[in-house]
Amino acid sequence: MRFAGWEALASVAVGTVLCDQFTKALVLAYLGPNGSIDAVVLIPGLLRLFYVENTGAAFGLFQGRNPILAVLALGVVLVLVVTFRYLTSTSLGAVALGLQLGGAIGNLIDRFRHGFVVDFIDLSFWPTFNVADSAITIGVLLLLVLLIRSDRLPRSDAPQASEPVDAEQQAR
Repeated sequence: MRFAGWEALASVAVGTVLCDQFTKALVLAYLGPNGSIDAVVLIPGLLRLFYVENTGAAFGLFQGRNPILAVLALGVVLVLVVTFRYLTSTSLGAVALGLQLGGAIGNLIDRFRHGFVVDFIDLSFWPTFNVADSAITIGVLLLLVLLIRSDRLPRSDAPQASEPVDAEQQAR
């Protein structure tokens, strides 16, 4: 059986990976170790673009554990792909998981290619991050909202309180 949400999941994931890798290529070319610019201030005191080599996980945790983190990221990618159709059946759910999958793949490419993840978005009050990290965060938050909302909504196959239940429905 073919699930229609795969196209949305794949499109969002591929788009996320392309956007992530494109921005990281620009950062490596202009802000990286051989780049000509130290940092780009976009909003003074709040937002700047600044090159960081992150050998750890989110928020700089587990620095220097790249091989373990790469294996964990591969596991996350596999879990997302395998469990996709069980987690959500909506197109918005496909977008949420596509963002997570694309972000995980984008950072995984960095780990294998460079031995670290390229981070460059620096908010004065938050650890430095990248497009992939943003996609993962937005995807997780979106999925949480969908899961919370799905618990509150009546299931489409369940009879509504105002609908009479006939003998055939009771037999199921």
